[in-house]
Amino acid sequence: MISDDKTTKQLDTAEELMQQGKYGEAIALYKDAHLAYPEEESVLLMLAWAYYDSGQISQSVEYWEILLEKELSRKVFTGFAFDELVRIYKQASQWDKLVTICTRAVKMQPKDVGLLSELGNAYLQAGRPKDACGIYKKLIEMENDNTANYCRYGEALFAEKLIQESETAYLKAAELDPEQTDRYLYRMAALFYDAGYFVDAHRLITKCLAANPQNALYYCFLGDVLIAREKQDEGCVAYERAARSDPMRAGAYYNRLGHTFMKAKQFSGAVAAFKSAIAHDAAEPYYRSLDNALKALTQAE
Repeated sequence: MISDDKTTKQLDTAEELMQQGKYGEAIALYKDAHLAYPEEESVLLMLAWAYYDSGQISQSVEYWEILLEKELSRKVFTGFAFDELVRIYKQASQWDKLVTICTRAVKMQPKDVGLLSELGNAYLQAGRPKDACGIYKKLIEMENDNTANYCRYGEALFAEKLIQESETAYLKAAELDPEQTDRYLYRMAALFYDAGYFVDAHRLITKCLAANPQNALYYCFLGDVLIAREKQDEGCVAYERAARSDPMRAGAYYNRLGHTFMKAKQFSGAVAAFKSAIAHDAAEPYYRSLDNALKALTQAE
């Protein structure tokens, strides 16, 4: 507890300096207050925010870690510093550090579903899918009716190359939430597509459309899969179906088709798609995309 007037005035002045963007001067005053009251958490918090706002992230992290140590030493885990460090490590893609603090937090609160979920995500992002599978399996044991746990488990299993087991996990989520079956089938199809399993992606998006034939984006995804399978004409038909079902966004769908063709290096298809996009919506980005496609086509020829 800060009791002397001098330090209180320093902190007030530092706050005013922060508002003026004079971070260096504010930090100097906060550090003086910290020397006077090294255990005062409010000052540590001010220093952490001051360094963060000034763009000095590594110095900010030092103080968040001090605060985290204090959080972990208590019986009641507040998690404020933990949440900030999670956010910072995610933004910086520092997955190993994220694993470390999540592991420590789970050790203190082994039955906290939120912390376990965060640890599972950290393992997955850090390239440790086997460890992620163990965490999500534990979460399913704790909450066997939570569809999100089965989806995350499915993602971890897929990363571990357990493809059939992954599909089984997603289908379990669909079984628990039958009104959203298409949502889980789509997530699974996207996972297969991103990994280059285009035949399985085709199978799953077909099932997805059978469950919900009204969603135009599913037809776009079907078109992407067909083009990846070198079935360009069928892919265009799928996109045309999307445009007919949602004519207000037809330009956006054809623009997406153009980019799908560009990705596949099928530039004549891209040119035709971007022209169709412009015919529905003469948006400036579509003209730029068409120009890029024409240049790519010329170079390819």
